[in-house]
Amino acid sequence: MEKMIFVNLPVTDMSCSIKFYEALGFKKHSEFSNENGTAMMWTENIWIMLLTHGFYSQFLKGQTIADTQKSNGSITSFNLESIAAVREVAQTAKTNGGTFYHVELGIPEDHMYELEVKDPDGNLLSFSWMSM
Repeated sequence: MEKMIFVNLPVTDMSCSIKFYEALGFKKHSEFSNENGTAMMWTENIWIMLLTHGFYSQFLKGQTIADTQKSNGSITSFNLESIAAVREVAQTAKTNGGTFYHVELGIPEDHMYELEVKDPDGNLLSFSWMSM
């Protein structure tokens, strides 16, 4: 069996989040979705799980959900096929309720290009292209 990655994100408005991630190219997997969580597939092996705050909290053992509009605990990164694809995803995110910005890494664009994208809940994603 191939290894898979499941990134779990707490969301406040499930329908808004589904729409946002579908716009970025994720596909909803209904078989693994219900009122508490929605499975969004990037590829067969990379999924984002959108979870209501109530359901997400069950996994925290006494911790609280971070206010991702004010603080951050992780950045989930995705590699794309071109700089144009990175820019397109970032613009699509902005059009669908998110934001994006560029961090100067000191690496020439013809080696690596990256934009940081925030979803409507403030969860931080990074989309990049690297010459391999």
